[in-house]
Amino acid sequence: MPRLFGTDGIRGLANRELTAALATSVSSGAARVLGVTGAEHTPSGRPLAVVGRDTRASGEFLEAAVIAGLASAGVDVLRLGVIPTPGVAFLTAHTGASLGVMLSASHNPMPDNGIKFFAAGGHKLPDEVEDHIEAVLDQPWSPPVGDDIGRVRDMPEASALYAEHLLASEPTSLTGLKVVVDCAHGAASVVAPEVLRRAGAEVLAIHASPDGLNINFGCGSTHLEDLQAAVLEHEADVGIAHDGDADRCLAVDATGAVIDGDQIMAVLAIAMRDQQRLNHNTLVATVMSNLGLRQAMAEQGISVVDTAVGDRYVLEHMRANGFNLGGEQSGHLISSDYATTGDGVLTALALLAQMSRTGVSLAELAGVMTRLPQVLINVDGVDRTALAEADQVHQEVANVTADLGTGGRVLLRPSGTEPLIRVMVEAPTQAQAQTCAERIALAVRQHLSLA
Repeated sequence: MPRLFGTDGIRGLANRELTAALATSVSSGAARVLGVTGAEHTPSGRPLAVVGRDTRASGEFLEAAVIAGLASAGVDVLRLGVIPTPGVAFLTAHTGASLGVMLSASHNPMPDNGIKFFAAGGHKLPDEVEDHIEAVLDQPWSPPVGDDIGRVRDMPEASALYAEHLLASEPTSLTGLKVVVDCAHGAASVVAPEVLRRAGAEVLAIHASPDGLNINFGCGSTHLEDLQAAVLEHEADVGIAHDGDADRCLAVDATGAVIDGDQIMAVLAIAMRDQQRLNHNTLVATVMSNLGLRQAMAEQGISVVDTAVGDRYVLEHMRANGFNLGGEQSGHLISSDYATTGDGVLTALALLAQMSRTGVSLAELAGVMTRLPQVLINVDGVDRTALAEADQVHQEVANVTADLGTGGRVLLRPSGTEPLIRVMVEAPTQAQAQTCAERIALAVRQHLSLA
């Protein structure tokens, strides 16, 4: 049986793969695993959970199912309503809850949905805890009855508390900045424009009218065209793009050029270094971050530590080693001084504050890093499990690496969920990156094909 949890919780087609029955069952299991501490600190003597969701229509019935699972396992529930994923993480810690639950499929299309769990303190779950939750789903247990069942109440002040937390993280006024923010018709449709306005910016919000069906549809951090056009049309200083649950932030400069997560990390790492706030003078990134980021940080005297792909692995490495800034090219950035997970609105505040403090345009700030052309080829129909023993493939990787020298790099990795092997090459030119990637992809097909 395949593992229920993926790299970011449980995700699938709502009401087909991710059903109400599954949501109830896994939430009950999570309550039994995570709800074992903290109950003594609540007035009821029962564990407490907070539950939030993004704007997907399926979030309505899945919210009900999750709450049913938690309450039936003897956990009191605070229903947060529509709120960004980092808001759930913050409120898990703020309320002293034993666990938090977010219903979202992040940047995925509307028909999908997902369940993300947070442990006490608002931290994502390590693999072994997720495995424990899966294990208890098949174990017999005695549900509570009478006054031991959980109670449910709304928390209407949830978004306001989260907004105050965000504003407290950055005292720099954004007065004088004109900002377009693309909310992806998602969970940040209210809170992102509100926070930026309260911080002093002039804000134009686009794609901020969710109807349950339009989340991420042609907008947000995976579709930047409308944001680019709006920045140019309104002569804004900067554009900010979030995804459906607002744990991502990408940007557009005044010329309409895209500023990705690697470039944002470079800007913030230098800002924190200059303020003597960058712990151990180190940035944590994933193996997919552009070589240009590493080159720029080396020039600035900042160390870069790599992790596996996935913001959870960035977070784990940051927590284990005391680092306080990390993230991914996709725009998941974690500032652990203020958050326990990626927070798109927090990232936007920090980026805009650096523009305001320095009086320098985003284009100039981001110019500290030059992105190398990057080509990614997904080779399907291959045996990803045999990659480690494929000597001919590794020899071709070595040949390409030698050809690139210090001016490029190769990353070859199997997909964690599909019969794919991913070939990524960075090189000084797009043509060279494409040619080198195709050479390795051909070797993978020749030696690892399932046909």
